Amino acid sequence: MTASEEKFTRQTLLDVQPLTSSLFSLRITRDQGFRFRAGQFARLGVTRADGSVVWRAYSMVSAPHDDYLDFFSIVVPGGEFTSELSRLRQGDSLLIDRQAFGFLTLDRFVGGRDLWLLATGTGIAPFLSILQDFEVWERFERIKLVYSVREARELAYQPLIAGLEQRDYLAEYAGALQFIPIVTREQHPGALNGRITRLIENGELERVAGLALTPEHSRVMICGNPQMIDDTRALLKQRDMHLSLSRRPGQVAVENYW
Repeated sequence: MTASEEKFTRQTLLDVQPLTSSLFSLRITRDQGFRFRAGQFARLGVTRADGSVVWRAYSMVSAPHDDYLDFFSIVVPGGEFTSELSRLRQGDSLLIDRQAFGFLTLDRFVGGRDLWLLATGTGIAPFLSILQDFEVWERFERIKLVYSVREARELAYQPLIAGLEQRDYLAEYAGALQFIPIVTREQHPGALNGRITRLIENGELERVAGLALTPEHSRVMICGNPQMIDDTRALLKQRDMHLSLSRRPGQVAVENYW
C-alpha cells in the first residue's frame, strides 16, 4: 500500500437519485473504520478515463450511526466532478478520504437553549446529518431549521425532514423542531419569501419562529454560499453574537459550501 492509498478507501456506489433537474443524492458504502461527527465533510474522488482523480468535498447527509454514506450535490454544467460522476452506475467505485473534516459540529458550542440551522441550497446537507443524530435533540429545547432556495422545486429532502420526529429514537422530542422554508424567486404556499438576511433584519424570521435570536439562548449554525454567511454573521455580530473559536466559545458556527 502506497502513502497515497493510505489516505483514502475505495467504496462502491449504491445509488444516485435525481431530486430535481440540477440536484441529486448520492449513496456509497462505508468503510468500517470511517468515523465522523454529524456536520463534518469528506472528500470524494472519481477516477477519470486517463487514471487521474477529481476530488470534491461533500458534507455527509447520513447520520454517524448509519452503515452507508449519503451526500447531496448540485449538477455543475461542464463541472469536472459531476461530469465524471454522471458516467458512473450502481456498483462502480469511488474514492473517499479516510478522515472526515470540518468544524460545523455541536461541540463548537457551550450552553445554549435554542439551535438555529440556517442553510442555502445544498448547504442543508450537514444539518440533515445533525438532525438524524441523537445529540442535538438532547442538548437543545427548540430547533429551527431554516432552508432557503431560489425555487420551490429545489426544496429537497422534504420526506426526511417531515419524518424526523416520527423516528422511534426521537419520538419523545416531538414538537422540538420547526422547519421554516424560504423561497427567494417565487411565492410558494407555506414558505417565506426573501433572503435570510432581510428576514432577520425585518424581524420576520423571528416572528414566524416565535423565538428571538439572542446571545444568551441562541446558538446558530450557518452553511451555504459565502456571501450569505458573511452577511448573516455581520447581522448577528450587531446582536453581540460571535463566531465560536476553540479559544473563545461563541454563538455562531459556519461552513462555506463552495
